[in-house]
Amino acid sequence: MSAEANVGTDMDMDKGTLQIQGLTKSFGGGRPVLVDLDLDCPAGSRTAVLGPSGIGKSTLLRLIAGLELPDAGEIRLGQALVSGPGWALEPHRRGVALAFQAPALWPHLRVRDNITFGLRHLGQAAARAAAEDWLARLRLDGLGGRYPDQLSGGQAQRVSLARALAAGRPILLLDEPLSHLDPDLKSALTADLDGWLRAAGTTLVYVTHDPAEVAPLCDRVLGLADGRLKAAMPPPSS
Repeated sequence: MSAEANVGTDMDMDKGTLQIQGLTKSFGGGRPVLVDLDLDCPAGSRTAVLGPSGIGKSTLLRLIAGLELPDAGEIRLGQALVSGPGWALEPHRRGVALAFQAPALWPHLRVRDNITFGLRHLGQAAARAAAEDWLARLRLDGLGGRYPDQLSGGQAQRVSLARALAAGRPILLLDEPLSHLDPDLKSALTADLDGWLRAAGTTLVYVTHDPAEVAPLCDRVLGLADGRLKAAMPPPSS
């Protein structure tokens, strides 16, 4: 069976499971960043991946999302093969939402339009209502009409997170999305995020260098070192 024939239906992909086998990735022919990496995330699970900067955490998320292509290995979302040798499914068809530490907002769009860009299927009124709802949840009331260059770093991070959450995808990939926030706001939003993800049954993969950041959110913590995920560790106490 060809890879294309094994993509599966949208319903298959909505199940929210993530399976990675033998994932390997290098850049420019150098030493691989990820080496024969395996990861299995059941639907609704919350997995943290810890490690210092430059070790490959963001690359792992980019591979899952389809923004990078692996050198070897397979990625499955639900029962669907989305990356395999010489073939990959387009990012917009993967059922995955992603928020990076660097917000990557479209500079020519206002804040609310950055969020509604991926919600056009809802219709204009419903998409705008969803955007305003998530802006309120993330303490960004009244900022919908601003442009990204009129935001602070922490505000821009929260807009990026609002955009990812509003998409309502079964799998959410987060790359230190609250790193620019003050401790009190980070604590409050982390508790809120925990409740939102539990209610939606969202599968989470959260990468960070800070164990304390994932303590309230994740039920499994893995370490990334030498291109591989190490044995699971219990979540650190909050």
